[in-house]
Amino acid sequence: MFRFFKMIKEEMDVIMEKDPACKSRLETLLYPSLWAIIYHRIAHWFYNRRMYFIARWISQRARHKTGIEIHPGAKIGRRVFIDHGMGVVIGETAEIGDDVLIYQGVTLGGTGKEKGKRHPTIGNNVLIGAGAKVLGPFKVGDNTKIGANAVVLREVEDNSTVVGVPGRVVRKEKKEKPTVEEQLDQVRFPDPLAMQICRLETKIEALEKKLSEYERRLKEYEALQHSDNDKRGV
Repeated sequence: MFRFFKMIKEEMDVIMEKDPACKSRLETLLYPSLWAIIYHRIAHWFYNRRMYFIARWISQRARHKTGIEIHPGAKIGRRVFIDHGMGVVIGETAEIGDDVLIYQGVTLGGTGKEKGKRHPTIGNNVLIGAGAKVLGPFKVGDNTKIGANAVVLREVEDNSTVVGVPGRVVRKEKKEKPTVEEQLDQVRFPDPLAMQICRLETKIEALEKKLSEYERRLKEYEALQHSDNDKRGV
């Protein structure tokens, strides 16, 4: 029981830490994330004891109350914050590490009706942006950021930034643990399209220089040919 109340305190603390709109600990009681996590801890307890019906009943009750659907079989670490939360879906075999930040509309789902592990494993200190979909039984590494509306279909290494459809790694950084400010930053993401255009422009510029050099040499060769012909009186 002491561990349960300690968990609730940690959830309140992380809400106050990561949401600048929260003005007091009392206000955290109005956050759907707090209640979704509390409901899930209870449902997961029943699920582990094979009381599947009551576990699902609690999880569905939580879904109607909070707009956040977490299967009672999912494993969720400490200090997980689901900001806003409406439309979040977390599947049965999903695993979420500590200090993870999830925004509204996120899906941690499977890709079919296969048995066993079919949902993703999310590492520690991960940010998953609004509307992102992480689909499949692979791991998303620690300290990773997934941009809004990204669709991640394959494993992601630690310290990566993923954007796009399908999701692509656009940046990797070696860092033990991001600060709260760094984790909350969803603006300064690299633009993969702009990066590709920049690479193409660099290649085109190099090709233009080579072409100009070839044209110069060709003109020199033609001038030399004319000079030799003039000397021979051709």
